[in-house]
Amino acid sequence: MSTNGTTTATEADRIRRILVSPQDRPTRAGALSASLTYGWRALLKIKHVPEQLFDVTIFPIMMTVMMTYVFGGAIGEGLAGGDSDAALDAYIQFLIPGVFVQTLVMITMYTGLTLNRDISKGVFDRFRSLPTWRPAQLVGALLGDQVRYTIAGVIILGVGFVMGFRPEGGLGGVLTAFVLLLVFSFCLSWVWTTVALLMRTEQAAMGVSMFIMMPLTFVSNIFADPATMPGPVQAFAEVNPVSTVVAAIRDLMEGTVDPAGITSVLIYCAVLVAVFGPISMFIYNRKS
Repeated sequence: MSTNGTTTATEADRIRRILVSPQDRPTRAGALSASLTYGWRALLKIKHVPEQLFDVTIFPIMMTVMMTYVFGGAIGEGLAGGDSDAALDAYIQFLIPGVFVQTLVMITMYTGLTLNRDISKGVFDRFRSLPTWRPAQLVGALLGDQVRYTIAGVIILGVGFVMGFRPEGGLGGVLTAFVLLLVFSFCLSWVWTTVALLMRTEQAAMGVSMFIMMPLTFVSNIFADPATMPGPVQAFAEVNPVSTVVAAIRDLMEGTVDPAGITSVLIYCAVLVAVFGPISMFIYNRKS
């Protein structure tokens, strides 16, 4: 009887040592490692559901072609000084940087929609139970979407080059503008993350996002010079953050480096993350 008791105690001790042994436990993932893992998850979702790339492939081409040939003749004449032969080319040089910004900025909305869909399905309930850096689930999703933004940007520039866009800033100016816009897109995504966490359904998140996005993209300097707009509309377009980003991107692609414009964009980026990052995490933790 005592032998059985001793054997049982010995086995229990061995099991206890195995369970509590620090050598046998995997190391807890750091903030960067966890964020990259969740970012990879976002890319795997694209692999299994490639239809998600529709908004970063077909949509940019449609927007670029339609806006160029619908507005190119009318607006381009003013840019070319009334010369109808040069009107379309002048508008292409003006429009492509603007559509480049508009496309990536509008695509950032889908980050929030995807997040809202995952939360409604209960996926994030499992994520919150894991011993990882809590913001990693949100940061990783935003990092994964950088690939989608890059694809959309490459398509826009490729279509622009085919249509005759020739940036005077060369490859360096285009790449610098691309990086700056990716940084702004990442920071802007935190706004839609907050919206997605506040809204109970994906449709509601889409409605609120479009309500915010439409004035920001269309009442700006993307398609036309704000100087041609009525007073109140012009005032809004001139203080619109999107107009600031477009102006900085145009300057870089034209080979003109405006430190004030780039600094303004970076300030907007810092403010977006500083304001909407904590708000998103607060709401996210309250949903735990």
